[in-house]
Amino acid sequence: MDIKHRRCSYHEQEGHRCNETAEKSGLCYWHDPNIIKNHPDDKDRLEEYARNGGQLRGISLRRADLEGIDLVKHHNKQGYDMTHADFYRANLCGAHLFHLNLTDANLMKADLRDANLHLANVDNANLLGVKWNGAKIENLQVGSALMQERLADQAISVGEDDIARDYYEQAEEIYRDLRKAAEREGLFGMSGDYIRHELTMRRYQMPKLSSERLISKLIDLFCGYGEAPMRVIGFSMVLILFCAVCYFFTGLNFGGNIHIFQPNSSIEQLANLFFNCLYYSVVTFTTLGYGDFTPIGYSRAVAAFEAFTGSFTIALFVVVFVKKMTR
Repeated sequence: MDIKHRRCSYHEQEGHRCNETAEKSGLCYWHDPNIIKNHPDDKDRLEEYARNGGQLRGISLRRADLEGIDLVKHHNKQGYDMTHADFYRANLCGAHLFHLNLTDANLMKADLRDANLHLANVDNANLLGVKWNGAKIENLQVGSALMQERLADQAISVGEDDIARDYYEQAEEIYRDLRKAAEREGLFGMSGDYIRHELTMRRYQMPKLSSERLISKLIDLFCGYGEAPMRVIGFSMVLILFCAVCYFFTGLNFGGNIHIFQPNSSIEQLANLFFNCLYYSVVTFTTLGYGDFTPIGYSRAVAAFEAFTGSFTIALFVVVFVKKMTR
């Protein structure tokens, strides 16, 4: 077949194909990775190509100069599909990428300064080294995990811990850059989510049985690295309930009478005993210390632990809550 009549050989297993005329390489102009799209008219040509329904999936825009390009699918609820597209080191300063589907795309070291990425989907895209300064990333869809996180999990599954650690380091850098970008845009809720992910990636780089990793994990569970005040409340409720159960079986003193679980007690008596233990647990946790109930035996150790932990937890909640509210 004559070269000028050949069609682009780009195709995917899902059935997506390109029907553009192929160059000598067998790929069309847009899918050929050996062609650098930095000619003065490439930006206008790509916009027209997109408007005319060209196959945007998998196109190669490595090092392309596309400053200010408009890739918004106007008057349409769905943006253009640029899944698997390669934007390595592409200049996308001030680009309009609203609602663009960039799933599995390569955005490594792309320049997205002042670009509009509102509602863009970058799930499983390579975001390492992206320049985010001034980018509008409100409602940016990053996905449940970065590409590097998934690759790290795969590496761990085959015993490649060093490779996994490198991927986690890359993921930490990406989350740090996203956090800084969110802070510059005043998106502090988003920034809080990113810092939790950032510190989680840092934890995964620590030795599995190290005290540093254990402490980091406890801080995450306890308060989400200072970004989840509801976790502190949840922990408080669990601790109060747990200690109440302990008092239920170890006993409390009230007016000279010992209140403790007895197998032959009625349902009503057991319910009354449990609510008394729950009351005492709340009083001890908050360090109010009314003095009507007093611990006995092993209850003293439980009460001392609960009082110490409660005072610390309340102080931590105040710090975390104020931090969230003053942003």
